[in-house]
Amino acid sequence: MTQLKLQPTLQDDLVTIRPLTKEDFEPLFEAAKDPEIWEQHTDDRYKKEVFAKFFDDSLKSGGALIVTDKASDEVIGTSRYNPLPGTDTATEIGWTFLARKYWGGTYNKAVKTLLIDHAFKFYEDVLFYVDKENIRSQKAMKKIGGVRLSEDANYHKIRRDNQDFTFCINKKDWKSNK
Repeated sequence: MTQLKLQPTLQDDLVTIRPLTKEDFEPLFEAAKDPEIWEQHTDDRYKKEVFAKFFDDSLKSGGALIVTDKASDEVIGTSRYNPLPGTDTATEIGWTFLARKYWGGTYNKAVKTLLIDHAFKFYEDVLFYVDKENIRSQKAMKKIGGVRLSEDANYHKIRRDNQDFTFCINKKDWKSNK
């Protein structure tokens, strides 16, 4: 199977997604500095020093992407592809956040649709690992068709952190939902 391009440029009528660069730090932090975005996460990424570590980890990952509002070119968030060890049938999409004014479904759905459609050119399944305490993200996963896997599912066992639920979207199911 051909390798997933981890940092594609993707766009639709609402958003543009492109590779994250070090020059994106300040505009992305501007989108991230709202504490309410992170209230269901385990760290305080609204604090610049904590966000800086998140940002550096994103750059080092080789799969980080920046999301901009196509109409205004404003940086509104980020997401990341992560190849999974031990499988060539799935990839992970994660570390996604959007500025609060872009919450409510339309933008999240646009971002996830672009990312998932791209991933399905290379894989049969797309995985999302969501913290058990992050109810908002769990609801968002269900809205776009994510199915929560059982704790003994093979894909769930790949994840290093047992504090997460594993959501999966299968290529065949995704096509039928569109």
